[in-house]
This record gives sequence, C-alpha cells and structure tokens, in this order.
Amino acid sequence: MERNKVFAVIDTNVIVSALLSRNNRESNTAKIFDAVLDGKITPLYNYEILDEYVEVLGRSKFPFRKEDVDLVETLMRTVGIRLERTTTFEGVFPDPKDIVFYEVTLSKDDAYLVTGNIKHFPKKPFVVTPAEMVEILRL
Repeated sequence: MERNKVFAVIDTNVIVSALLSRNNRESNTAKIFDAVLDGKITPLYNYEILDEYVEVLGRSKFPFRKEDVDLVETLMRTVGIRLERTTTFEGVFPDPKDIVFYEVTLSKDDAYLVTGNIKHFPKKPFVVTPAEMVEILRL
C-alpha cells in the first residue's frame, strides 16, 4: 500500500453526509470524499453498492439533483475498483443491506470500510469512522 493512499469501501451514509455538509472542507465526511477526488482513497465497490448509492442519493428527502447522483456513480466507477463479494457469515448485521459493504471490503487485503454507522458492523480494525480515516490519512 502506498503511503497515504488507501483502498476503502465507503458506506452510503458517508457520501450522503459529505454531500449534505455545509462546511465542506472541515467535516470528516467531506474530507473523505475529497480524498477520493484527490486519489488518496481508491474506492472499492460492486454493482450492489453502486445501486445503493444511486437509490439512496436519489430519494426525494435529499436535495441532490439527478446529475449529481450520476456524477457520484461515475466517479466511483472511474477511480474505483470493482470487486466481488467475499462470502462471510461473521457477526450479526442489524441491516442486511450492510453485509455487501463488509464483504467487498474483505475482498481486498489491507482495505478499510469507512462508515458513520460503526455499530452496524462487526468490531474489526478495518471498520473505521470517517474521523478515524482522516487520522489514517493524516488529512
């Protein structure tokens, strides 16, 4: 792994928070999104994850335009790496839709899962909050 460059699955809640953040440069979620744009984080995804991004960001409760949602999806496809799920039966997941994020993370050595819902995943060193990822990257 290159110094200050990591591979990470980014949970949908981190992207939503980054896009909603008014203080773009200072919030940890915005810093994570900027790190993707700057090439410091290479996002990992599969089609289920991309579908969730599009579905959640496209919800009427959020102020995002379709063009913005499409840009997020295109960004992830362009700079990210598509991986298959590694099947796991480890732990209990409060939301079964979260399993895919965990399993894609397991598909790449030294990858992280960045989430604002840390309690939704098994307690593992690679499951980190946006604040912890900011520290890892020293942003």
